[in-house]
Parts: sequence; C-alpha cells; structure tokens
Amino acid sequence: MSEWEKNKEIQLLQEYLRIPSVHPDIDYTSCVEFLKKQSKDLNLPLKVYHPGGPTKPIVVITWLGQQPQLPSIMLNSHMDVVPVYPEKWTHPPFAAEIDEEGRIFARGSQDMKSIGMQYLAALRALKKKGVVALKRTIHVTFMPDEEISGVLGMKSFVTTDDFRNLNVGLCLDEGVANTNDEYTAYYAEKTIWYVQFIIHGPAGHGSLLHKNTAGEKLEYILNKMMDLRRQAEHKLKSNPACSLGDVNTLNLTVVKGGVQSNVVPPVIEATFDLRLGINADLEGLEKQLRTWCEEAGGDIDINFKTKDKKIATTFDISDTNPFWVGFKTTMEKLGLKLRHAVLPGVTDVRYLRELGIPALNFSPMANTPILLHDHDEFLKVETYLKGIEIYENLLATIANV
Repeated sequence: MSEWEKNKEIQLLQEYLRIPSVHPDIDYTSCVEFLKKQSKDLNLPLKVYHPGGPTKPIVVITWLGQQPQLPSIMLNSHMDVVPVYPEKWTHPPFAAEIDEEGRIFARGSQDMKSIGMQYLAALRALKKKGVVALKRTIHVTFMPDEEISGVLGMKSFVTTDDFRNLNVGLCLDEGVANTNDEYTAYYAEKTIWYVQFIIHGPAGHGSLLHKNTAGEKLEYILNKMMDLRRQAEHKLKSNPACSLGDVNTLNLTVVKGGVQSNVVPPVIEATFDLRLGINADLEGLEKQLRTWCEEAGGDIDINFKTKDKKIATTFDISDTNPFWVGFKTTMEKLGLKLRHAVLPGVTDVRYLRELGIPALNFSPMANTPILLHDHDEFLKVETYLKGIEIYENLLATIANV
C-alpha cells in the first residue's frame, strides 16, 4: 500500500470509484449502501427518495444549519458513470489504482464521483475542527442517471414536495477540469438539443444512379451542419478571449441506414449533438434546419430527441451577490486564480435553473487534463486533497452568508 492509500479520504474515494455504477441498466444499491455508511460516519441524517421509480434512488445527506429557515445550500453530484472500453485503458477502469505519479485511474474520477466525496470530506473536516453547524443548512445530494439526461433523477425530483422542502437557495454542481493553474466557476449552462434527421429517398440497385437519394440528401444536410461547426471553430481561433461556452458546438454522433452493400437504402438517420450558447437564437436555428431539409430535396423528418428550452442565467456574478463575493474572496484567500464562464455542456442543475434557483458549476481541478468520458480517466491524489481544502473553505463562507 502506498502512502497515499493510507489516507482515509483516499480510501473512501477508491471504495466509491470501485462501485461499477455504469450505464446501461445500473443497479444503484451498492452506491446507496456506501452512502449510508458515510452518513453514519458523519453522524448526519440520510433520506432516500424515488420520484423516478424504485430503481432510481436519490440520496440526500443533511447538515442542519443554525438558522434552518434560511434558504439552504445544495451540493449536488451524480452516482452514474458512462460506459468504458476496458481494452483502451492502461489500468482497470473500476479498480481505482494509484500509479507512482499519484494518479487515481477510474471511471468517475473526474466525472464526478470525486466531487461527491469531496463534499462529504469537507463536512468531515469542518466537524473535526469543532464546527457544530453553519448558518445555513447543507444538503449533499446524489443523483441517478445524470449521464442520460436525468429524466428519472433530478428532472423528476424538482417537481416534488420533497425537493421544495429542501428550500434550496444555491446549488453547486460539477464543472470541468482546467489544464492550467486556474479554477473556473460556471454561472450558466448551454442549451442541449439532440437533433435526428430521418432522411427518405428511393431504394434500388446499387449499380444505378437514382435521383434524390437519401445519401445525396444526407450529404447536403451534413455539409450545412458542418459549416455551423466550422463557424464555431473559426470564432474560437480568431478570438483568444472566446471559450467553448461562448459558441454553439455541434457533432455528428449517430448515423444509421442500409442493409446491404448493393442496395440503396430508402432511409438514413443522422443524429447531431448541439450545445447552444446562452445568446443563441433557438427559434431561428430550428427554422434554418427545416429550410435545409427542403433545400436538400424534401421528405426529411426532424426528430428532436432532446430539445431543452433556453434557460435564463440565475446566478449573479456581480458584487451585489454575497454568494459570489464570498466565493471569490475565499479563492483569493487561498491564493487561487478564479475565472467565470458559461459551461460548455449541461448538467443536472439546468432543472434547478429552470425554476430560477441560483446555481454554480465548479470542479476544483487545476493543472489537470480534461478526461471526462475519455479512456484512462484519472485525477491526481494531490488535486483531490486540494479540492477538499477548497470546499472546506468555500462552505465555511457561503453557508454562513
């Protein structure tokens, strides 16, 4: 056992990472049992809710505040992780092995089991220092199914009286690692659309030149969509102050069609992942997509597999917001560089933002390659422990606002 693995917090993180709560068809039982042990160790009450059904548990660990009537602080994370290709990993993806450089290799080490455990470790550190309670109540929440849009998780939960009774005044959730020495607080998220084009055309023998085939129409749609992608790339390259959160991103993610090499398919399906900036014209974009379908030759259906509405920014990053002032001041006292931006992706807190609840996305991971959903996902031990210290100080400030 390395010196790192003798650290209680590292041991707990490894134990959590070794639970293979991986899509598809996750059994969350082991996660819930693990979290029950953590609540007992912290001497804090735990409740489990099932708004999305009996196999979709939501775990809430609560530290009651001195003034529980004040809006609470919600520290959110998710228990699920995305699938892996084990043959592409240099370490088993659910072994949580630590190499000689102090890197913890595991699916969920960045996204985002580590953050859920950092929340609990920060509470443990505060209690160890003799803090009986902070001014505001803190709810540490663990969600299912975030990686598949949280429909039976957070989306269901926010409609319940159980959620409303939490009286959330601020929610923290995951952000993105920084490859440099900065830390980023994301005050808003993009809007996510999954757009599926169902393209129809004549079928026939592969030796003939049929007119207006699904393949020709796909070419037109693909060129138009990739033009949008290139515009975003150009904007990023031409403006150093611009980040991924400031542009519309687009990727072709699924293509289906055809049954045999010599048969022209009557239908081809193409799905695109769009992450749209906070200033995007959603109505204008949808109109443009439908126009391109007609220009391509018609007989193309558009299916929005996900079509979120534009979500207003709910977190004020001005000096009139005591939460933001406290966040900035704490990071300054720790000697850390802080910037703010729009999150390039989306998370569970979009459902809170839809209700007007202030939310910040934040992952305390500086000088760390961005490996969420990637092979060989890892987080350094020293980065993880530094994150605990950061949350300890942040909570001591914002939960006392």
